Amino acid sequence: MDLKQAALDYHRLPRPGKLAITVTKPCETQRDLSLAYTPGVAEPVRAIAADPEAAFHYTTRGNLVAVITDGTAVLGLGDVGPLAGKPVMEGKAVLFKRFADVDVFDLEIAAPDPQDFIDTVARLAPTFGGINLEDIAAPRCFAIEEALQARLDIPVFHDDQHGTAIIIAAGLLNALELQGKRLEDARIVCLGAGAAGIASMRLLKTLGADPQRLLLLDRRGVIHSGRDDLNRYKAAFAVDTGARTLDDALEGADVFIGVSGPDLLHPDQLQRMAPRPVVFALSNPDPEIRPEQALAVRDDLIMATGRSDYPNQVNNVLGFPFIFRGALDVRARAIDASMHVAAVRALAGLAREPVPDTVLAAYGLETLEFGPDYIIPKPLDPRLMDRVAPAVAAAAVDSGLARAPYPAHYPPRF
Repeated sequence: MDLKQAALDYHRLPRPGKLAITVTKPCETQRDLSLAYTPGVAEPVRAIAADPEAAFHYTTRGNLVAVITDGTAVLGLGDVGPLAGKPVMEGKAVLFKRFADVDVFDLEIAAPDPQDFIDTVARLAPTFGGINLEDIAAPRCFAIEEALQARLDIPVFHDDQHGTAIIIAAGLLNALELQGKRLEDARIVCLGAGAAGIASMRLLKTLGADPQRLLLLDRRGVIHSGRDDLNRYKAAFAVDTGARTLDDALEGADVFIGVSGPDLLHPDQLQRMAPRPVVFALSNPDPEIRPEQALAVRDDLIMATGRSDYPNQVNNVLGFPFIFRGALDVRARAIDASMHVAAVRALAGLAREPVPDTVLAAYGLETLEFGPDYIIPKPLDPRLMDRVAPAVAAAAVDSGLARAPYPAHYPPRF
């Protein structure tokens, strides 16, 4: 059976979709029913009416995240609409539950106008402990996230921005160290100025990258100070440079990050890069350049892709389940830059630790250690929960965003 039919059958059989709701309390006797609904349910209602924080004690809110899209940028398929995006949102819910035991409602909102989308999400927000925005096109995604963060007192996290940025940053810190380089000194070229590209460059600046050594490119070439066609998100990365094309930008570059499209980086362009370069070709499923092509012309590079069939997969599942787990566990009001950095440091550090046998077995490997082919942890590494979630929770407490103390025994298990 080909993959296309297997995927359709997986989603259709034995029952459509990938999610179901499970009852978590006994419901077998008359007394159970009287506690679950009327008259007993009146007591938590009164408690919450008196103190909204009580909702975290008496309802699912503290472990419930909304995965929300408008369907304008679904995977690599583009603006397919909110309904067609539902399988992806259900898939995201599966990953939240599988990796961090976070419950999810997926919401597909038909709102062509960004303000309508913002208002709809804001009205639904009391249901949830956090909001994961997904597959929303740039630049509207930036304005949507900013507006919701300002209006709501729960975490709002656009994973296509920050999740991707966090995994890129973690892998890049390790790759640069292996190449004998420092982030502060690195010349970095990013091809793709959408959600992932802009968020990644923002995070790298937060981590210490020199803004004057960052070159961001969109479809018209290098984003430079002489351009008059830039929105405010791109304009923040405009630099005074004579570079105009990708060829120009790559001259002497230490890092190439591709979040754009397939086959946009040619093997001969790699020759322009500095010795011991780092190449993250993250277009999925087809990268900007395939590893076998890149390694054929540069045997001194370290490379990552978004694919699971090559080493160093940049996969957002390394981040978002555990980032939300940490935020929810301390009832954080937001997920801020300090929490992003904490996740980066935790992921980068984990890749340097000895890999347990369970991970080797899961991937059919005999050995795996920190080096050019292992700069970021594997998605099935069970230690991710124990490293990333606590780091994020601690950062929320330190930044004053937490409404609950750091748990005495962390991470808690539901």
